[in-house]
Amino acid sequence: MKQIYSTLVICLLLGTTSLNAQIIKLAKDKLTPNMVFMSFERIMGKEALRVVKDSTIQKVDEPTFVRLNGIDFINGTIEVKVLSRLLKNAPETARGFIGVAFRINEANSSFESIYIRPTNGRADDQIRRNHSIQYFSYPDYKFDRLRKEAPERYESYADMTLNEWITMKIVVNGPEAKLYLNDAKQPNLLVKDMKHGAGSSGGIGLWVEVGTEGYFTDLKITK
Repeated sequence: MKQIYSTLVICLLLGTTSLNAQIIKLAKDKLTPNMVFMSFERIMGKEALRVVKDSTIQKVDEPTFVRLNGIDFINGTIEVKVLSRLLKNAPETARGFIGVAFRINEANSSFESIYIRPTNGRADDQIRRNHSIQYFSYPDYKFDRLRKEAPERYESYADMTLNEWITMKIVVNGPEAKLYLNDAKQPNLLVKDMKHGAGSSGGIGLWVEVGTEGYFTDLKITK
């Protein structure tokens, strides 16, 4: 009895969210590619999922992700290590785009997403640096519309580069999302008004864009 009581006290001190943390093994039978190609490789000392966008998909900010099977997510934390490289045939506009889609509906036709542009993190142009992190909401609020209608509100800067492991931690609560990169104590991006609202829920996807050779590992979801 004392042991049970002590365990409960420890859990309360650590926070109840720790009770619901789930480490997700990225295995083929637990994943479904959508408009992307996936494989598994060892890179920079880690076993990882490799994801590349289908080159026939010409539009940007599309549902180009590997979806996790059997996940229904509304509020909580998504944490994953990502690494991106540029493909040999990457266009000049490629930035190493890589990130996470969440609250994906069953048809993959509606979701929220936060992604990073690693090449922008150390660009010589300040405007490009300001566009290192991006939020978008599919299908109606892609990056170009958000940048035009609410400049600077859904983008931010953080130091990053290609070919290195970057930890993305996305904390979702109602209509709000916060992105923390690596060991940041304060969020690198704050989104107060996600476009699908507070009540949407759905799947989680590991997302890439044109020109990116993306890698994902160490995925953890806390609800």
